Amino acid sequence: MAEPEATQTDRTPNPRGAASPGDGPGSLPPAGRLSPRSLAIWAGVALVGAVGWGVLALSRGEEISAAWLLAAALGSYAIGYRFYARFIADRVLKVDKTRATPAERLDNGVDFHPTDRRVLFGHHFAAVAGAGPLVGPVLAAQMGYLPSTIWIVAGVIFAGAVQDMVTLFFSTRRDGRSLGQMARDEIGPVGGAAALLAVFAIMIILLAVLALVIVNALAHSPWGVFSIGMTIPIALFMGVYLRVLRPGRVTEVSVIGVALLLLAIVAGGWVAESSWAEFFTLEKETLVIWMIAYGFIASVLPVWLLLAPRDYLSTFMKVGTIALMAVGVVVAMPTLKMPAVTDFATRGDGPVFAGSMFPFVFITIACGALSGFHSLVASGTTPKMIQKETQVRVIGYGAMLTESFVAIMAVIAACIIEPGLFFAVNSPAGVIGTTVQTASEAVTHFGFAITPDALAQAAKDVEEASLLSRTGGAPTFALGMSEIFSSVIGGSGMKAFWYHFAIMFEALFILTTVDAGTRVGRFMLQDTLGNVHKSFKDVSWKPGVWLASAVVVGGWGYFLWVGVKDPLGGINQLFPLFGIANQLLAAVALAVCTTLLVKSGRLKWAWITGVPLAWDVAVTLTASYQKVFSDDVKVGFFAQRDKYRTGIDAGKVLPPAKTMDDMHTVVTNATVDGVLSVLFAVLILIVLADAARTCLKAVADPGSVRLSEVPWTESKIVAPAGLLASAEEKAELAAAGLDSGGGRVKEPVA
Repeated sequence: MAEPEATQTDRTPNPRGAASPGDGPGSLPPAGRLSPRSLAIWAGVALVGAVGWGVLALSRGEEISAAWLLAAALGSYAIGYRFYARFIADRVLKVDKTRATPAERLDNGVDFHPTDRRVLFGHHFAAVAGAGPLVGPVLAAQMGYLPSTIWIVAGVIFAGAVQDMVTLFFSTRRDGRSLGQMARDEIGPVGGAAALLAVFAIMIILLAVLALVIVNALAHSPWGVFSIGMTIPIALFMGVYLRVLRPGRVTEVSVIGVALLLLAIVAGGWVAESSWAEFFTLEKETLVIWMIAYGFIASVLPVWLLLAPRDYLSTFMKVGTIALMAVGVVVAMPTLKMPAVTDFATRGDGPVFAGSMFPFVFITIACGALSGFHSLVASGTTPKMIQKETQVRVIGYGAMLTESFVAIMAVIAACIIEPGLFFAVNSPAGVIGTTVQTASEAVTHFGFAITPDALAQAAKDVEEASLLSRTGGAPTFALGMSEIFSSVIGGSGMKAFWYHFAIMFEALFILTTVDAGTRVGRFMLQDTLGNVHKSFKDVSWKPGVWLASAVVVGGWGYFLWVGVKDPLGGINQLFPLFGIANQLLAAVALAVCTTLLVKSGRLKWAWITGVPLAWDVAVTLTASYQKVFSDDVKVGFFAQRDKYRTGIDAGKVLPPAKTMDDMHTVVTNATVDGVLSVLFAVLILIVLADAARTCLKAVADPGSVRLSEVPWTESKIVAPAGLLASAEEKAELAAAGLDSGGGRVKEPVA
């Protein structure tokens, strides 16, 4: 079967004669052979990673240092980024440094704006790194540390980071079009319509879930509210500083911004102990209103003014804190107390979440390995801000590796605490009871002993009344972080400080995803409405901006508000769909990427996204099937519905319901979740079927292929491809009279 040739739309004439898609005049040549020095360095890196994996794989029934897990992950990340990501960027995508990006061609100072790659890296990382890399790995630790670690590292290298980078590349080639719109343009109207509907509905659910985590973290926390609130004026100052006061001075503004951020964090502690505390102690309902208002404002303001600098600022805290945790692991050398693989992995009756290791570990851990939400950012804000195509590797692949490292630290945090404490914290009250005595007995029944006194002391150490049933993952991560930091700084007397610092840190981590996600949702809705009314295709058209932003924040804000008011309503009703919906979204992104690889003449490389697509489809559809048809009431939605219907008929009230009205609500929720699971699965199958049809047609009849890729336009921006400029790039910048941030030149530099 012949590989389709590039179509005429890809052979747009240009001054230097680019001949095929991605093979333009500035495409990077294949990497040459490594020098002996480089070969020795990379051999050493590979050895470190291999030894780490060897220790993890061969150790059984004994505690090993968490540092080995760190070595395995970091060694693998380095090899993956240096070789696999470079291979994809240079050989498969053939990124073109002379091709103008949408940020350069369509620069309007609102949504399209060429942004320093260091700031954009911060924005992209902060936008994609929400609750997932902190929470998912913690919950999945009930299966043991080994399954989680393997999926996080292998998943990100071969699937998650690939999805992010390839989606970013193709969206950049299409004026920053959203994922749903790319599906419609490239797959077809049927699959495209299914993708648009599925993507938008899933995005609303994801944003509402993330917002709920923030509300729960910040409620009645004056320290967290003050510190996070102060990041907004600090970001506004940074935006004005870079745009007006000192354009291009990224290093200067970084130093100032980080100093102000650290001051805000310290001052948050002062405020919490002062008479001002009552002004920053907010109820959940108040926080919801503030978050909706903030989401709308962040979505409509120029991207350089608030969103990009705030995400960049928060990245310093996120990456800095996680890096310090890694240093703490190396210094303190804590041991992994959780077994490599627990019995719950095969039995599927874990108290944290029900279901067997396959497929539910791969659903529970999304962010950090493979997350569909990332594709929305990679086809939303980031392609409208990237300076050069050559930067897709560091921003798309590199930022995802960084998030994966966060997930690895979450695994370590969950697995260095006593397993008995882990299960007491993460099991619901209906399983372990409400006292330390009942919790101790229940956890002992799981096979992990812990005394009532030990449970009480653990809560006392972090100045909490109780740690029982603090589900959701965030408290467990905070416990692990406090264990690591207190081992290095301050001893046990500092555990309470580090625990509450971690809770605030997690809220900051997640908030940046909500504001960027709202803007991405606005782009997506405008793209969709643009198929009906052409004015919406201009994503900076003011009426469209305001209307679309209002609809998006109104959507997730409604589910959030009802969820806060009713423990069984609103987003709480849809929360069980979060993991599967996110991974189904990844299937859409990988299907679009695979289709575009085939249509653009890269059939022989289609396996790069096709293999992860096949794996993701197998996982998510298996999980969807089990959630719909399983007879286990802990797994199947309809089985749960039938159980509570039977209870209603018998006049019994079953937990978590407290009244007969609650019983009816649980029945409704289970029915809605089951129906939506079927609907989402059907929509994804439609997308996959239409994508397969399009690919087969492209292979059989290459002449019929039409791509929506915009014509080649010569770039007048000079900027490095990576965070650090190479010697050649430094010379190019110097010749253009530019600093390390790069910028626009009057004449192209040879």
